[in-house]
Amino acid sequence: MTSKQRAMLRGMASTLDPILYIGKEGIVPGTLKQADEDLEAHELIKCCVQPNCPLTAKEALVALCEAMGAEPVQYIGRRFVLYRPSKDDPRIVLS
Repeated sequence: MTSKQRAMLRGMASTLDPILYIGKEGIVPGTLKQADEDLEAHELIKCCVQPNCPLTAKEALVALCEAMGAEPVQYIGRRFVLYRPSKDDPRIVLS
């Protein structure tokens, strides 16, 4: 992914609200399932690491990207953004 593509996705993600929260247990199978469903439905998702989570936002971002085959877009504070094109119906076109 190029820096221009990443910048475009960052702009799109700026208006999104977090839809995936990682809590005190960290990344568990339920979190992976929800992340997979959300990425398939939305392609671009914003996630939030709760204050009592043992992982930092960067660690959670890296772990989810590896597990989901997604691309990291950004992380700021306790929030981060993932991108993965939909397998069935890709809606976001990267130039």
